[in-house]
Amino acid sequence: KSPYLQQHAHNPVDWYPWGEEAFAKAKKEDKPIFLSIGYATCHWCHVMERESFSSPETAVLLNKNFVAIKVDREERPDVDKIYMTAVQAMTGSGGWPLSVWLTPDRQPFFGGTYFPPDARWGRPGFPQILEKIAEAWRTDRQKIVESGQALSQRLIEHLSTESGVSQAPEAAALDAGYKAFESSYDVARGGFSGAPKFPMPVNMNFMLRYYARTENKKALDMTAHTLREMAKGGIYDQVGGGFHRYSTDEKWHVPHFEKMLYDNAQLAINYVEAYQITKDEDFARVARETLDYVLRDMSRPEGGFYSAEDADSLPPELKGKILDKGHEHKAEGAFYVWEKKEILQALGTENGEIFSFQYGVKPEGNAESDPHGEFKDKNILYVAHSLEETVRQFRKKPKDAARILEESRGKLLTVRAARPRPQKDDKILVSWNGLMISAYARASSVLDEARYLEAAEKAARFIQKNLYDAKARRLYRRWREGERKVFGTADDYAFLVQGLLDLYEASFYPAWLAWAIELTEEQNKLFHDAEKGGFYMTAQDHDKALLARVKEDSDNVEPAAGSVAALNLLRLAQYTDRDDFRTAAEKTLILYSAQAKEQPRSLPQMLAALDFYLSKPRQIVIAGSPEKDDTRELLKRVRQRYLPNKILIVVDDGPGRQALVRQMPFLKNIVPIQGKATAYVCVNYACDLPTADPAKLAKILEGAKQ
Repeated sequence: KSPYLQQHAHNPVDWYPWGEEAFAKAKKEDKPIFLSIGYATCHWCHVMERESFSSPETAVLLNKNFVAIKVDREERPDVDKIYMTAVQAMTGSGGWPLSVWLTPDRQPFFGGTYFPPDARWGRPGFPQILEKIAEAWRTDRQKIVESGQALSQRLIEHLSTESGVSQAPEAAALDAGYKAFESSYDVARGGFSGAPKFPMPVNMNFMLRYYARTENKKALDMTAHTLREMAKGGIYDQVGGGFHRYSTDEKWHVPHFEKMLYDNAQLAINYVEAYQITKDEDFARVARETLDYVLRDMSRPEGGFYSAEDADSLPPELKGKILDKGHEHKAEGAFYVWEKKEILQALGTENGEIFSFQYGVKPEGNAESDPHGEFKDKNILYVAHSLEETVRQFRKKPKDAARILEESRGKLLTVRAARPRPQKDDKILVSWNGLMISAYARASSVLDEARYLEAAEKAARFIQKNLYDAKARRLYRRWREGERKVFGTADDYAFLVQGLLDLYEASFYPAWLAWAIELTEEQNKLFHDAEKGGFYMTAQDHDKALLARVKEDSDNVEPAAGSVAALNLLRLAQYTDRDDFRTAAEKTLILYSAQAKEQPRSLPQMLAALDFYLSKPRQIVIAGSPEKDDTRELLKRVRQRYLPNKILIVVDDGPGRQALVRQMPFLKNIVPIQGKATAYVCVNYACDLPTADPAKLAKILEGAKQ
């Protein structure tokens, strides 16, 4: 059911899925394995598929000399992690498509990423490589086998054990993290690297928490500037909302156009939290537009969120034309870029010129970087001028200019909707859905949007119904077209638990908290290393064919499961006062404490968990009904503040009260005073004097920032 595997189903290459059938064939026929790993919206995967895997001549070489296996990295991140690490060790870099040659025992001995169909750009041609490896397998087999064994042993040692010395977690790691990000900060354009620039939401998660802890305004300013620059750039879809994968240049202008669910989920949270701190309505706008994009284009009506949208699509001028091989005619960004004449035609001359000035549109196109010549005469929309500059240029009232620009975006969105769309990867992944449940839950609270809460709850119910075996207490990773497959990995559990905790704090429905506790117990049983700390990616019974059980040790475009799990456990310890949750979190923080201090940029989400661990988290409890105005007024005072290190509970007189009291006995004595919703702010279950006055609650919270 994988869309990626289905893209290759009609290749002349005799592809096998990862599994025993392929391994047995390799052993029986004494052939090496060619392992190709990618994903459905991967641009260079499409290129290699078109150039090499669709070639009958290349297929003959592959089928004759190798057993070819195709893996979707999003379904099997465990397989991808092992062989990506191998290729990085062999070549110093990695990426997708990942191309790895293995012995029949699955030990890697040669690898790379994209290979062209013939020698170019300093890379050998793919057929040449196939011939050389096949010849070496025939003539120098022992050397290849020994090489594979040696590399596999190094891999197992690297991926299965931890380097560095475990030490007590300390605040010095937080300061080291701040200094590392400060030193790499791009003062002009924001971000913490040069080109290509990835959004890296985990970095901003940490920096906002560091600001809340230290009141170091520079941490906030760097983060806010980065978020503003991204939202102005071409990496942000100025017409339809949502973020593209990364920027190929340092200005956030020319993106790689695919859109991933996990990017948009995490970035929406960044913008919501920045809005909480700054009250800058632009941050709220970007969060809303991003979440509205996902509701519009990436949501199943029955609940759940799709995985990604491709960068490539058929150019509008080719729509409806008879083409020999449609895939060959697709171009990167074709769905998103505009010629100036199209804009003038859609908006009229006057409004078209106003829009073009605001968004940097030029008759000759505006892409400063175009190595493959795909953007000739095309424009990637970005905010080239402020509203004030546009007002001065066209002598309009600010209100009128803003209305014209908003109406213009709406008209262009309608025009764009008629273009050939990029392919959608419509599989449902639990881990990424967990991240998006968090985004909708948090945004529903801060932005007071009921439809966001509804989207989060629908997704959680969909996963519970379709991807959870309640009897076995086991999550599956992927659902598509009625089929669930692959046992969940640690990130499925950790990201979903985070989503459920955020969903409880948005809805106050005790069942979400109960399910989060149940999943965490199972997560700890399946993945937690009780001796050394940390979390393995896979359970013991996941796949015996894997070379090693891996612990993810870096927070990248997605956070590591262990980093998210550590923070979840600390939050749950506040809810339940369970020592086993607190101990599991503490052991994980100890395991990575040396790395967090010495290489803090590798673990920003772990630093966010460390910040929670080193703080005195508040338990904010409101006795009252979530539907009533007096309760909502108190909740509003809590939600308008950025208080990352807290838990939020609402206790009413309904049937859920007993369930909450069983989990948290201290709630038994928390009741409304004189019939009014009442707030209790507690530390270690010792509470300040209760208050029913929203203004007094605001003052208490102001003094309880950290």
